Amino acid sequence: MDSVIDNEVRYSIERALNRNVRSWQPLAGGMISQVLRVELADGQSIVAKVGDGSHDLTIEAYMLRYLRQHSGLPAPAVLHDEANLLLMEFVEGRIEWEGDALRHLGELLARCHQVTSPAYGLERDTLIGPLHQPNPRTASWIAFFRQQRLLYMIGIARESGELPAELERRLLRIADQLERYLFEPPQPALIHGDMWKTNVIVRDGRVAGIIDPALYYGHNEMELAYMTLFNGTGPEFFSTYTEQIAIEEDFFRTRRHIYNLYPLLIHLVIFGERYLQPLHESLERVGK
Repeated sequence: MDSVIDNEVRYSIERALNRNVRSWQPLAGGMISQVLRVELADGQSIVAKVGDGSHDLTIEAYMLRYLRQHSGLPAPAVLHDEANLLLMEFVEGRIEWEGDALRHLGELLARCHQVTSPAYGLERDTLIGPLHQPNPRTASWIAFFRQQRLLYMIGIARESGELPAELERRLLRIADQLERYLFEPPQPALIHGDMWKTNVIVRDGRVAGIIDPALYYGHNEMELAYMTLFNGTGPEFFSTYTEQIAIEEDFFRTRRHIYNLYPLLIHLVIFGERYLQPLHESLERVGK
């Protein structure tokens, strides 16, 4: 950051908290905003996300508050939010995706997925990474997944120019036939929505913080599927999770590949053609 931006950021933080800033340094992340660890004059560290006007950071603040209030997940406390500035608690720890931390994550997510709602979706739209995520209240999970996840993101991928026409046709065929593969869950489950290793902060073998949600009420398998992508969670997570919520074997054989079409399309839009092959492979696993 240059000195002009530094002064603007400092002034905004000090005005929001009525406290003085001593120093700050960049943190990893920052896909839709600049992320800073800020040390205040009294020695407390906080995290500041500084936007550029392209996304509303109050949406992330809403999701973090919602998780703290409803889920039991250790989301950091929000200290201040406005469209281009989000200030929150700094959580000490590191990224770790193994052993005791995964077992603890299994406990936490199973409890989160037992939080329910009368309908799928949410009271407002959210974001997943830099992308809009529509959440209209919907009675049917299959209808919600088809319209608000799969078809919606197919459209975004088409508009981005990253989705070849032949692959789009295959995706549309499976969207038309979801009833053959999916089922209506007993009830909607609160899901984090972007449960990936970089969004889990671990300290002393326990999950100390969970960040960057993309939440809504959906099928818990949607979250679990994402966690199997890209050499995701180990068996410790699933063995602990299933002590509270059973997972059918057909989830691993078939349904996870259908649900992962959504995050793979998101990756295609954001990162480009290297995610075409994983999309092809997921479709091949369900015979499409």
